[in-house]
Amino acid sequence: MSVSFQLTEEQESLQQLAHEFARDVIRPAAPHHDETGEYPHEVLKQAHEYGLMNTHIGEDNDGLGLGALDGILIAEELAWGCTGIGTAMEANGLAQQPVILGGSPELRAKYLTPMMENYSLCAYAVTEPGAGSDVQALKTTAVKKGDKWILNGNKMWITNAGVADWFFVVALTDPDKKARGGMTAFIVEAGWAGVTVNKKEINMGQRASDTRAITFEDVEVPDANVVGKVGDGWKLAMAAFDYTRPAVASAAVGLARAAMEHAAKYATERKTFGKPIVAHQSIAFMLAEMKMNIEAGRLLCWNAAWKKDAGLRNTMESSIAKAFCADMAMKISTDAVQVFGGYGYSKEYPVEKLMRDAKIFQIYEGTSQIQRLIIGREMFSRR
Repeated sequence: MSVSFQLTEEQESLQQLAHEFARDVIRPAAPHHDETGEYPHEVLKQAHEYGLMNTHIGEDNDGLGLGALDGILIAEELAWGCTGIGTAMEANGLAQQPVILGGSPELRAKYLTPMMENYSLCAYAVTEPGAGSDVQALKTTAVKKGDKWILNGNKMWITNAGVADWFFVVALTDPDKKARGGMTAFIVEAGWAGVTVNKKEINMGQRASDTRAITFEDVEVPDANVVGKVGDGWKLAMAAFDYTRPAVASAAVGLARAAMEHAAKYATERKTFGKPIVAHQSIAFMLAEMKMNIEAGRLLCWNAAWKKDAGLRNTMESSIAKAFCADMAMKISTDAVQVFGGYGYSKEYPVEKLMRDAKIFQIYEGTSQIQRLIIGREMFSRR
């Protein structure tokens, strides 16, 4: 099988479209949304019009059906603009992916097709107060009664919770089995009786995105809203990450790239001891390290996405990309602040925001520690 790093004309066009959108629409809006925490509806509406949202929905549901590599090209550029706004957009993809993978034709037609026609949002509601990294510890339950399921429980740190029309929810349907066939996935509409969306969390970074807790109290979910088979919830929830973790890793690359560009520009303008600080080896080496790690991270993302598009198992590669790029983005944004010196610590300069935004990459969609556990497990399970 041949390997090429040459993008197709269509992929180059997608990449350019996403970059121009990030430059012309996202970046000008980003400071306002970071400062106020206001959800960027107007930006996302424009992204929907440009075809930059819901890109993995299949052609049978009026979507583009883009591959994983196509998606990460877009994700890097949007994150270069602002990862808070990019996360708000990408949250749709995380909630949609299990439905794309396991939803019935009727369920996909009901919930995915309309999202291509009109701007709307959804959310992946799996994490709980006591079940973050350890998803198997979730306590939300769904009990079958006639042709409905009665849902009770709490979800936490759900991105897009306050703006979503529906949630992808995983609940215990057989507590004895847990992840081994005891969890089932559902689509739950935000407007149903018993669904309570709580206050917006005030986060350190990525403030443009909307993060909240959700409470389900005797929510009646039609049997038709089961995603996949009863008992397949854990499997579907985890399968989605093989698609979305390379995209999240690519977003970390986009943030790191932005931080490096700001630092490099400043280093050519700021003078000490009679010359630009980039002429000092200590600064030049910092910038060189940034460049090296960004290039390495991008290749890890491309590899993970390529394997998925080729129909190959990519769980380990996705975790490698996610862990490396998350840690790399945190270091590069921190080093960018250092290059700026005292100015970097001020909100008047862009790298302060990038450093705050970067931290969440080491936490959401599986912490950097969890990624290492997955990598170790995959290494030895393949023997």
